[in-house]
Amino acid sequence: MSDYTDEERRILDYLRESVDRGERYFRSKNIADHLGLSSKQVGVRLPELAEKSEEVDIEKWSRSKSTTWRVEPA
Repeated sequence: MSDYTDEERRILDYLRESVDRGERYFRSKNIADHLGLSSKQVGVRLPELAEKSEEVDIEKWSRSKSTTWRVEPA
């Protein structure tokens, strides 16, 4: 298992819990609002987490006004 920063761990925990409840699509701003982070902090970490997370699969899904991320259980 990879070592995660505190922010990465918080993001992963949030995503894992949300996916367990049935959510699949996320925007950085919404994640940031729930965690008390900036959307930039979340947006920078999601591509990194997509590469190293073994807990959830994170995929850049679409881009309209902001990027939407699809998250599935690993």
